[in-house]
Amino acid sequence: MRVHNVRAMRQETRETFQEYVRTRSDALGRVAYLLTGDIHQAEDLVQQTLINVASRWEKLRGDPEPYVRRALYHQHISWWRRHRREAVPVADLPDVAARESDPSLTVAVRDALARLAPGQRAVLVLRYFEDLTEAEAAAALGVSVGTVKSQTRDALARLRTLAPDLLEVSR
Repeated sequence: MRVHNVRAMRQETRETFQEYVRTRSDALGRVAYLLTGDIHQAEDLVQQTLINVASRWEKLRGDPEPYVRRALYHQHISWWRRHRREAVPVADLPDVAARESDPSLTVAVRDALARLAPGQRAVLVLRYFEDLTEAEAAAALGVSVGTVKSQTRDALARLRTLAPDLLEVSR
């Protein structure tokens, strides 16, 4: 009887993970695209993150979203550290970005984000695209609120220097 309960639990866990993937993949893909600047790398990032999360899914309690987001950001930074190569903007935007009301703003934002370090990019994506508070962004990244504040300040200062054209497009 006990073996039957374990099998049922694993099936239930598998089903909840599959449901999460079905409902959240698009949102994770958008965030990954903002982080990587490349649709193919974004897909790989989401896939690798979900593979890593799947092995721990049964142990997660409550809302899995903060854990998955944190895993996504950490996976992106790990890739960046391993490869340390310059991001190359893509010529075609994914369908989601193409539906934006102002395509020139979308391109300018994508290019500007590609010029930032991964940590700075992650903080800006969380704060301004995901609309998280400083505390929520800190929890997602596993850093202090002070780190989020300083990374945000530094990233915005760097954008003002590296991408002054972004200010022109956003007006």
